[in-house]
Amino acid sequence: MRSLLFVPADAGRKVEKALASAADVVILDLEDSVAIAAKPQARAAVQRILANRPSGGPAIYVRINPLGSGFEDDDIACIAGRAPDGIMQPKTASAADVLALRGKLETQLPVIAIATETAGSLFHLGSYAEHAGELAPMAGLTWGAEDLSNDLAAVTSRDDHGHLTPPYQLARSLCLAGARAAGLEPIDTVCVNFRDTGALEAECNAAVRDGFSGKLAIHPAQIATINRVFTPSPGDIAHASALIDAFREAGNPGVIGLDGAMYDRPHLERARKLLARAARYS
Repeated sequence: MRSLLFVPADAGRKVEKALASAADVVILDLEDSVAIAAKPQARAAVQRILANRPSGGPAIYVRINPLGSGFEDDDIACIAGRAPDGIMQPKTASAADVLALRGKLETQLPVIAIATETAGSLFHLGSYAEHAGELAPMAGLTWGAEDLSNDLAAVTSRDDHGHLTPPYQLARSLCLAGARAAGLEPIDTVCVNFRDTGALEAECNAAVRDGFSGKLAIHPAQIATINRVFTPSPGDIAHASALIDAFREAGNPGVIGLDGAMYDRPHLERARKLLARAARYS
């Protein structure tokens, strides 16, 4: 999952455009982007979309409302018998929230948890690894700054240069580590200014550099950049292949030299993971 595109479930034309996009996943939103009065109509729209989804195209996830909101049971009921490809669960405080959701589902669907939206959640990112066997088929963890900034009573999550301030850098890092420790895909948060292509490119490059698998999007115009950056380039593939070949030809030692640089076993494992990721999107 490189690109995951949010769309309000009750926004018919936006949904059509999202489903026609090159996003890997379209997330039909029943939570923040849908007004309380419009939630019944949005649930009905989800049912129609799932019943008439086209063949091929993006996977479809549904973002339900959080546990304890009073809306989640109706959200879950609206997908009963019309299973999407997965569920996005917001405001998870720990793995216990995902397990509680599992108890409400008639079919055990993959879940992506938004795992950093409350102050308390930052202390429980390790819980997903502790309960990894019970959470299957969980798909990934992602993080968010806006709900967290509200819970922290912050003025903003970014400084005057547009960079994340330390509390949100921490949330991002803990999400990445928590996901990898649990064997889940770490997914970077949205770039909120969808017209700023330079900022999106920079955020995508930083996310790939640090180990994220994909990125959330809020506009179809962001998808091409996200897919491009999160797909290994021909140069990256060639270098990874050369590195793997060099280790094999040398008899798989602990360290080799290639093109004037030294590489050890972690580099070899990274190369193998890169080629696996490239094969996924070829």
